[in-house]
Amino acid sequence: VEQLQPKAVSLGESEAMREIDRMVGVVSESRDTTVLLLGESGTGKGVVAEAIHQRSERREQPFQEINCAGLSETFLESELFGAERGAYTGSANLKRGLLEIADGGTVFLDEVGDLAGALQPKLLKVLESRRFRRLGGVRDIDVDVRIVAATNRDLETAMKEGKYREDLYYRLNVLQLRLPPLRERGRDVLLLAARFLEHFRQTLGRGPQGFTPEAEAILLADPWPGNVRELKNVVERCALLGSGEWIGPEDLPPELTGRGAEVEAPPAAVTTDGTLAEVEKAHIAEVLRRKDGNRTQTALALGISRSTLIEKIKRYDLK
Repeated sequence: VEQLQPKAVSLGESEAMREIDRMVGVVSESRDTTVLLLGESGTGKGVVAEAIHQRSERREQPFQEINCAGLSETFLESELFGAERGAYTGSANLKRGLLEIADGGTVFLDEVGDLAGALQPKLLKVLESRRFRRLGGVRDIDVDVRIVAATNRDLETAMKEGKYREDLYYRLNVLQLRLPPLRERGRDVLLLAARFLEHFRQTLGRGPQGFTPEAEAILLADPWPGNVRELKNVVERCALLGSGEWIGPEDLPPELTGRGAEVEAPPAAVTTDGTLAEVEKAHIAEVLRRKDGNRTQTALALGISRSTLIEKIKRYDLK
């Protein structure tokens, strides 16, 4: 996901991602607005964060990112704020933090919901005053940065449970963008798969040209629990191991063809007689019946987005 150049391509063609793309354009017109990106792990929050940076007037300045999860409190503090010489064991030299290095640009704080409690008031100070102190420091350092934060955690619940500072949450949540999971983006799956494949073809200097219709149907039907990150890994595997001109079902990982919603075959009651609209209406009605009216599962089975399904339900007046 990180390899995509957000300035060169749109974030997606589905209705949901077109709205995200529009909001990225709106927020990019502001230099300083703090943005909070929400969504499941692997939905491409880092790509959106970099898109905000690349489309803003800060684009010529640094874009720095750090994952707040899985790092010790001291190490994360020194990475983010820097450290004075001798601030902790092994710190023989002065260290500039990412906030200082990114002066004039953008800092992306991934998994900000995992930020240690002791560091939360320090981040709050940065958001309020764009000022901080290095670890072991005694003077404040001023910086001009935009903060973009992301998390897959429910910060409102954490805040109500006393696990996350209320004032920090509201400082982060100036403008909130919620990224939909890949299973709700319809044919964006194929758009992203094609982009990833082209990237790996260029990197490897070889590889398949594309996917067969059968392989595309499997990609569209899969629930993608790992979201865009998982899709990228699958395409990389196919590009590396594929020996043919096209990627078929046999080239996809076995778990991909055996899990989640299967591609629905046309119901027996539907014949090829009648207009295309009549056949489509009957097919959608039958799949809705099979899924007990569940629109999300029906959209997955049909390989379309939920919003597209709702449009078709209204168009065909399906009850």
